[in-house]
Amino acid sequence: MKVVLLAGGYGTRLSEETIKKPKPLVEIGDKPILWHIMKIYSHFGYSDFIVCLGYKGHLIKQYFTDYFLNNSNVTVNLETNDISYLNKVKENWKITLVDTGSNTLTGGRLKRIESYLNNEPFMVTYGDGVSDLNIQELISFHKSHNKIATLTAVQPEGRFGSLSIGKENIITKFFEKPKGDNNWINGGFFVFEPEIFQYLSNDQTILEKEPLMNLSEDGELMAYKHHGFWHPMDTLKDKKALTSLWYSGNAPWKQWE
Repeated sequence: MKVVLLAGGYGTRLSEETIKKPKPLVEIGDKPILWHIMKIYSHFGYSDFIVCLGYKGHLIKQYFTDYFLNNSNVTVNLETNDISYLNKVKENWKITLVDTGSNTLTGGRLKRIESYLNNEPFMVTYGDGVSDLNIQELISFHKSHNKIATLTAVQPEGRFGSLSIGKENIITKFFEKPKGDNNWINGGFFVFEPEIFQYLSNDQTILEKEPLMNLSEDGELMAYKHHGFWHPMDTLKDKKALTSLWYSGNAPWKQWE
């Protein structure tokens, strides 16, 4: 099963970094978040990727075409123009990099890569979020219900404390930033059947609007509830928090060691 990565957005809420690079190349530690996401999938044996490029997509192409050189120790002989690799840093990944347009929206990006999917089920996620999600369990859930689409539902950390107020304004319970504020949201990490393309129109289709709304109205959208770790990288604060977790050695999404 192929994995589609949506990596073409402008990342305006992280403009401190994205003025120079696309958001999927913003680092957690010393590796782009895109690398971390691909590691999650490949840990479960899914290593055939299609990356939907847009804003500064040439930098993502450059990252992967230079991957072996930039992650290896080398000896360069300038007299003979030979390069000897002293170690073999490699990933068991096949990566198809597709320019899907700078201004194309999420559903439109999927529509543009339809021909690369061979009319088979596939996975999709965004290029800016990590999780300790068990990909194999997600796929098993998807196969069990025979619907067109599965969305991974998550409960992010709450932004504010929560109060339970009783009679005479007495606070009966206080919760410091309850997880998800008791609400489930779209965490990405989708699984789709090929019929999803019947719900996608053109470059201006936003996956999260009419397609998912129509799928839900048709009874074809299922939620896989993930109770574990999930964190997007929308802002500089998020980047710092994820980097701190990474350097602590306890990053929840690091499952491959």
